[in-house]
Amino acid sequence: MAETGAIRQADIWNIVRRAGRAVMLGSALFLAACQTIVPKSTGPGTTGPAQPAPVQPGLPTDETRHRIALLVPLSGSNAGVGKSISNATTMALLDTAATNVRVTTYDTGRGSAAAASKAIADGNRLILGPLTGDEVKAAAPYARKAGVPIISFSNDASVAGNGVYIMGYSPAQSVERVVSFAKSKGISNFAALVPTGVYGERTGNAMLQAVRKSGGTVVSMQNYDRNALSIKAAIGKLAEGSEYQAVLIADGGRVAMQAAPMLRQNGGAAARILGTELWNTESELAGSAALNGAWFASVSDAYYRQLASKYRKRFGTAPYRLSALGYDAVLLTVKIAQQDWKPGRAFPTGALTDKGGFAGIDGAFRFGRDGVAERALEVQQIGNGKFSVIDAAPGGF
Repeated sequence: MAETGAIRQADIWNIVRRAGRAVMLGSALFLAACQTIVPKSTGPGTTGPAQPAPVQPGLPTDETRHRIALLVPLSGSNAGVGKSISNATTMALLDTAATNVRVTTYDTGRGSAAAASKAIADGNRLILGPLTGDEVKAAAPYARKAGVPIISFSNDASVAGNGVYIMGYSPAQSVERVVSFAKSKGISNFAALVPTGVYGERTGNAMLQAVRKSGGTVVSMQNYDRNALSIKAAIGKLAEGSEYQAVLIADGGRVAMQAAPMLRQNGGAAARILGTELWNTESELAGSAALNGAWFASVSDAYYRQLASKYRKRFGTAPYRLSALGYDAVLLTVKIAQQDWKPGRAFPTGALTDKGGFAGIDGAFRFGRDGVAERALEVQQIGNGKFSVIDAAPGGF
């Protein structure tokens, strides 16, 4: 297959070998809510990628292929993210060329429950998506009743389990990784600035558990609303407590750049600033002098940069970072389809909890019995106007 718009086979095989897994090769591409696109086979002298045949209405009868539903928003406020994920699954199907897989996309922008119901009625045996925890909650009852597992792109651990698996980037895992690294560098006393709301609550709890597990101490944790006065007040309360060696800013880049100078001026001049997985996509953080030396943990971007480059060539625009989840969901599906899953049978969910895990654009990952994807994360440092990897992600489990 030609390289245009797709990651080279060698890169895929390198990813797989790094996690000690193997992805079998083969492809059939089927997209659009009530339409299926069938790729034509290429002849011996063909150098370009497979080209789609004319669109046919409805879904064809399948006896040798697995039907997979992709539930993403193609309309509404998250349509851009959904389209990016959908495009990435297209790339993965073309790259792996899985002859026994059909993927049909259903728009959750008009309701996740309706999309799931339609997908199940169409005979799909596995659902990839939806995007958010609320959408998973709406779709899950239909999927469970039909015995169809869900591999969601959400990071909401509260919706995982009982047939639902989540692939999203977990703030809890990010916090645990950076805290563990900080402890290994001699840091024992931690503080945290935590926003009000669900994300802040979960990240704050993760911080407490991670520090306790590492043998350190949380000397102060302050909540704030997302405005300058509230952030300043929370930082003032940090300064009133015991001295801390590191402080977690459990928020995105905008708040981090706002809070960091205040920290430096109010008791945290020598403290190591820690961040979350949200920082991985916010390169503007590298321009903040107050954040020089800050650490955060996230999935590796090494292979994603290649994916993004190929994506831009194929689709003429940059992908959303979450597009990697769609790509990796197809990789694991193809692997299981080639090894453990026979067409027409129920999806073998036991294959998802293989302790060896899977390989993908975002590195090694595996699902626990709770349905949450455990990921191999790297630690990055901000400095000299860029992000640098200072502790690489392990290659597997």
